[in-house]
Amino acid sequence: MKPDKQLPHESAELHVSGEAVYTDDIPELTGTLHCALGLSQCAHARIINIDLTAVRAAAGVVDVLTAKDIPGTNDCGPIIADDPILADGLVQCIGQPVFAVIATSYEAARSACGKAQIDYDELPAILTPKQALQEESYVVPPMHCHRGEPEEKLLSAAHRIKGELSIGGQEQFYLEGQISYAVPKEKDSLHVYCSTQHPTEMQHHIAGALNLSAHAVTVEVRRMGGGFGGKESQSAVFACVASIAAHRLQRPVKLRLDRDDDFMATGKRHCFYYQYDVGYDEAGIIQAAKIDMVLRAGYSTDLSPPVASRAVCHFDNAYYLSDVSIRAMCGKTNTQSNTAFRGFGGPQGAIAIEYIIDDIARNLGQEPLDVRRRNFYGKDSRNTTPYQQVVKDNVIYELVDQLEHSSDYRRRKQKIREFNKHSPVIKKGIALTPVKFGISFNVVHLNQAGALVHVYTDGSIMVNHGGTEMGQGLHTKVAQVVAATLGVGVSRVRSSSTVTDKVANTSATAASTGADLNGKAAQDAALQIKARLADFAAEQYGGQSEAVVFSEDQVLVNGSAVRFSELVSAAYEARVQLWSDGFYATPGLSWNQETLTGNPFYYFAYGAAVSEVAIDTLTGEMKVLRADLLHDVGNSLNEAIDIGQVEGGFIQGLGWLTFEELYWNDKGRLLTHAPSTYKIPAVNDCPVDFRTTLFDNENQADTIFRSKAAGEPPLLLSFSVLFAIRDAVASVADYQVNPKLEAPATPERILQAVAALQSMDH
Repeated sequence: MKPDKQLPHESAELHVSGEAVYTDDIPELTGTLHCALGLSQCAHARIINIDLTAVRAAAGVVDVLTAKDIPGTNDCGPIIADDPILADGLVQCIGQPVFAVIATSYEAARSACGKAQIDYDELPAILTPKQALQEESYVVPPMHCHRGEPEEKLLSAAHRIKGELSIGGQEQFYLEGQISYAVPKEKDSLHVYCSTQHPTEMQHHIAGALNLSAHAVTVEVRRMGGGFGGKESQSAVFACVASIAAHRLQRPVKLRLDRDDDFMATGKRHCFYYQYDVGYDEAGIIQAAKIDMVLRAGYSTDLSPPVASRAVCHFDNAYYLSDVSIRAMCGKTNTQSNTAFRGFGGPQGAIAIEYIIDDIARNLGQEPLDVRRRNFYGKDSRNTTPYQQVVKDNVIYELVDQLEHSSDYRRRKQKIREFNKHSPVIKKGIALTPVKFGISFNVVHLNQAGALVHVYTDGSIMVNHGGTEMGQGLHTKVAQVVAATLGVGVSRVRSSSTVTDKVANTSATAASTGADLNGKAAQDAALQIKARLADFAAEQYGGQSEAVVFSEDQVLVNGSAVRFSELVSAAYEARVQLWSDGFYATPGLSWNQETLTGNPFYYFAYGAAVSEVAIDTLTGEMKVLRADLLHDVGNSLNEAIDIGQVEGGFIQGLGWLTFEELYWNDKGRLLTHAPSTYKIPAVNDCPVDFRTTLFDNENQADTIFRSKAAGEPPLLLSFSVLFAIRDAVASVADYQVNPKLEAPATPERILQAVAALQSMDH
């Protein structure tokens, strides 16, 4: 059997009815206390004195924790131990947790936090990536990927373009905020319900903070109301604080952040600053490229190094770069410690080359799509990446050809040119941009997963795996895999909560690997059970076990059709093992972090998008009129879910590149820290005409049912919106000048770009 490609999300009805249980919905145990965090009010300072007398005396307060109350390690950094759970003598950003209040109610705990008296000795603060570059302030040493002779090729190039670019960050804005609920158990143990993408890492950090063994800490996740990377590492401080308090007081403790505090305390997508120097010929083919990328890491390392590595590995996007120098610096700044976000550096790496190619095409007066095509990776030559991986599954030519034809790109572009000639205020623009996105964790050992599959005597099936469900449909896909493997309807299969005492040592659900890894692990477990049942069926009914067929809730054996549940019941009575563990490790991966070379990706996902926009040159307002998306998810496990992922990724990327603006003042205070000041896409921001198609392409790599990841790659389809806006702005100067338009392309920035062109003497 094959998976049902139109199956609804397994929790869809629960989501829309409000019956889905999230961490805050778990019935509170008697005696539950509530926790709130006291946050730093200085970007960089030594704490001279901290007076919490009034906090402790506030109504409802049961206890107050500071760094000295942590019995174990005061750190929750995922890579380097530079991220204290609670600040100890030094604060490095406004919003860093300094103390925790535990009270009888959430309101009492939060109110008490405001009564703290803290004296600071302020220190100089670095706030932007450009400042970090000037000060050489980095959390880790710079990294460099180099191929060929870029310096020499730049000197000999017919044309050369130099510039700088800034791309903003993005708040994850998950619907469910950060939350942990820690419950003390017998023998000094804890059960922690946590909204996290990485239960195993939470287990490790909690155990470290409490000087416990890992087996004493159980972390459970039924579902998250969104994660987008923001709950990969940064759920740790909240899990640790709740657990420390629960362990200390021997009472259940819940820590649920207010949305403003969530904004102030947590990291976001890294904003990037770029300096580039590129040589190209008369056809627009890039002959050499040098780029320095500086990302705003924030005050601690967190996941910035792998984000930077991934940006390096995606600077090429869909283009062959023969001679290249790519440097990435993780700028240490006195702002929130930035972290994972859907795409994990890939979007920030790829958008730079797209911006450069957009400039090249306009400089040459050529169609940008033609210039892009000339630079595409080849099939049998010009097919090695700067990091030395050979691109073996390239379908970008066929995919872009299909989209160009289906979207009527050329004719529409001509019509837009005609429209702009006669429209003095409203200007339209259109762009087609491609995507090549590598799938796998850059850290090789993370590419592994485990699963447990139990078949009960009534024929129902339970699957437990190491991935977490954050709305992306992972539990649905894994259940489909198990059902298809055992030849039963998916209604027989239930995916349980992700719990660290079931499948141990799991990787984060991230890097778009959830279905790839956990689907394969679950399939491995199901195949073992299937083989045992086939052997048993052959023994009972004759024939060869290899000829036994499992299909449509039946087992076909030696001319007989036996109900699956009937065979299972008989197998149990014959003492056949009806459960199994499964394991999967992605093959063929290698990565040298020192040289930034190897085969970090199992395969590539491809896509392309055409976006048409209109801008108002008097106000800077923008509207996406139409978007055509064509995306490669291989042999889709579930087309309904994958189309949702493609469209959702596009809209989230649209927000990042157009109006989601993070703004810090000169003191380092984030001023866009609530829905009133930070705007995410709403229904009215969706394209008026929205067309999404999945590209027909079976994965060459041996993934689960030859499918491909659908989580992160589609976000890059949104590039087409930014360059369509740029096309519309360029029309003001008859397409002769490259507009200076950085992201997010807010109405203010669009208006500034238009005004700059209007002020020029044409």
